[in-house]
Amino acid sequence: MFFGWLKTYMPRGIYARAGLILVLPVLLLQLLVSVVFIQRHFEGVTRLMTSAVNIELRFLVNTVNAETDLAAARTALAKIDAPLEIGTVLPADNVIAGDILPFVDLTGATVIETLREGITDVLAVSLEDRRRVIVWAETRHGALRMELMRSRVSASNPHQLIVIMVVLGGLMTAIAYIFLRNQLRPIKRMARAAADYGKGRITPFTPTGAVEVRAAGMAFLDMRNRLERQTQSRTMMLSGVSHDLRTPLTRMRLGLSLLDPKDAEPLAHDVDDMERLLDAFLDFARTDAGDSLEPAIPSQIVAAVLEDAKRMGQDVTLGAIEGADDPVSLRPLAIRRALDNLIGNALRYGTRAEIGVSVTDRAVRFWVEDDGPGIPPERYDEALSPFVRLDPARNQDKGSGVGLGLSIVADIARTHGGVLRLGKSARLGGLMAEVVLAR
Repeated sequence: MFFGWLKTYMPRGIYARAGLILVLPVLLLQLLVSVVFIQRHFEGVTRLMTSAVNIELRFLVNTVNAETDLAAARTALAKIDAPLEIGTVLPADNVIAGDILPFVDLTGATVIETLREGITDVLAVSLEDRRRVIVWAETRHGALRMELMRSRVSASNPHQLIVIMVVLGGLMTAIAYIFLRNQLRPIKRMARAAADYGKGRITPFTPTGAVEVRAAGMAFLDMRNRLERQTQSRTMMLSGVSHDLRTPLTRMRLGLSLLDPKDAEPLAHDVDDMERLLDAFLDFARTDAGDSLEPAIPSQIVAAVLEDAKRMGQDVTLGAIEGADDPVSLRPLAIRRALDNLIGNALRYGTRAEIGVSVTDRAVRFWVEDDGPGIPPERYDEALSPFVRLDPARNQDKGSGVGLGLSIVADIARTHGGVLRLGKSARLGGLMAEVVLAR
């Protein structure tokens, strides 16, 4: 793309880009007006005014040259320089070596150029005093010094136009930026509401602003409502199915209790597996429901999970607790359920597990490691999908599963605006599952 290189230098934020779109045309317009109007208009006016003054200055020079002696020349100048409002000195003894032009003078160069074009034998021109013009010219009686007001040769205070342009341009830019900010504010509110919804928080949002922005806001609200309805429908469906299946399972268990224990043992094992599957369905159904966000200390959650595991006789040890014990906005029950799933998954395919937590200013990281066979790296994404069981990669000696354990944890992480990452355990050699939540 021809303008692709501009992307490197363009600002990233919407306010900065909008400000650039707003300010750049104003600056270009002011630059164009300055070049065209000031350079063309002021130079033209200055040239005309200076040319009119040249007539009077030439008349003074010719008058001096017409007299035969210096006294007569001075007398003639005294009669005509007052009506012309031009001060003269003859002969002048302070002739400068060259023209004096201030650094910042919009029309000074035009004044000097026009004076030299209109008057012969000009020795020097001084514009050092911004209110006066001094011209030295060579005559037959010596150097003639002629002094007049600067307002007679150029427009007065041409810089005022630039000041007015800058002040008015800045004022109009500030007013336009206020209006523009009010138009961009609904977009930022919608982005904040969308980000909060991705972290499991429902932020009140009312579409405001222009018609197009309101339409985008309404579309976001419709999408969020559809997702909420879909989530509720999934939860109700799985909860209803799991609840309805518990009644026939209970009847089957009662019927098996009347049979011979040896004959009923295989069937009772199947009933237990079915109940575990139903528990997994219910757990999956309530991953994004139930408790709300509240301040919680991550190390206390890990300690509670570790205590429950030891009470159940599970071989779970504490790996490490890193960072400060600062409260973090979490769903404590959902996090405990996620860690319980990870520990159960670790002990299902391994013999021991370790649990730990790390708290930083940017994120909270829970991790569970095991000494099991692990999962091949190329199948990490597949392992996080619901109803997927990696039979070749995992141990199946401890019962069957439905493939929802890691999916439940991934859903809980997503409701917190985080992610579930899988890797190889450097300490135990098995799988390392990390729940990383942004603060």
